[in-house]
Amino acid sequence: MKRRNEHGTDVILIKGSGEKASAVAHRLHQSGFRKIVMTDLPVPFAERRSVSFCEALIDGQKEVCGVISRKAEPSMEAINRSWAEGKIPVIADPKAEIVRLVKPDILIDGVMAKRNRGTSIHDAPLVVALGPGFEAGKDVHLAVETNPASPCLGRVISEGRAEENTDIPTSVLGMTSERLIRAPANGSLRLLKGIGDAVRKDETIGFVDSCPVIANISGCIWGLVREHLKVKAGQKIGDIDPRGKRDFCFEIAAEARIIAEGLFQGIIRFQDR
Repeated sequence: MKRRNEHGTDVILIKGSGEKASAVAHRLHQSGFRKIVMTDLPVPFAERRSVSFCEALIDGQKEVCGVISRKAEPSMEAINRSWAEGKIPVIADPKAEIVRLVKPDILIDGVMAKRNRGTSIHDAPLVVALGPGFEAGKDVHLAVETNPASPCLGRVISEGRAEENTDIPTSVLGMTSERLIRAPANGSLRLLKGIGDAVRKDETIGFVDSCPVIANISGCIWGLVREHLKVKAGQKIGDIDPRGKRDFCFEIAAEARIIAEGLFQGIIRFQDR
């Protein structure tokens, strides 16, 4: 059992550094857990890039609501250097092979792949997963409900599974699927708009090769993948917030904060038991 003031000494490895994983990292960091390492693809595919620590892998550094991440090499020297500066190291390591070097006290699968891509309950003394695809008590110690439409959003599950993915986006002003921005064809993405920009219904957001990407509704660009990525026809590449408030596009979303809070409380209860 650990005393509350000892929790910050834990080494935490978070697989994934997109929106939800970044909200978790932000909550833990602000609560005194300063030895956090995150992993992701060398070229991440996050849509909510304004609040995703994975952007450090492209830009070298990324600030999310006062917390800074830094691109780091897969070495303890580089990781310790980031920690000493109060920053979260992010490593291009899609298989999270760094787990063998880091030897985390807590491993969090925040990839949000909707299935288990190799996380084991034996990876750390405490293993937690966000969303569906994991069985708590078998694959992981704890799972966290991530379905935004569920009244149990943020609930920590110690036995069983989170709700299955519905593929229905969060409702904003009664709008769900129409908020999505999808690729109209296979090809390379070129953008005319960026995150936070205002957009009108039927306006062109960009192009996939020569095919225009059209907005289904008016509002602000809430999320959008990076330019020049190769995309496939029908693939979700972003979404629009019909509220039209630019500041919202650069804040950690309420549902992500609920998930992060639930996970934080789950860790504390698990360690204090």
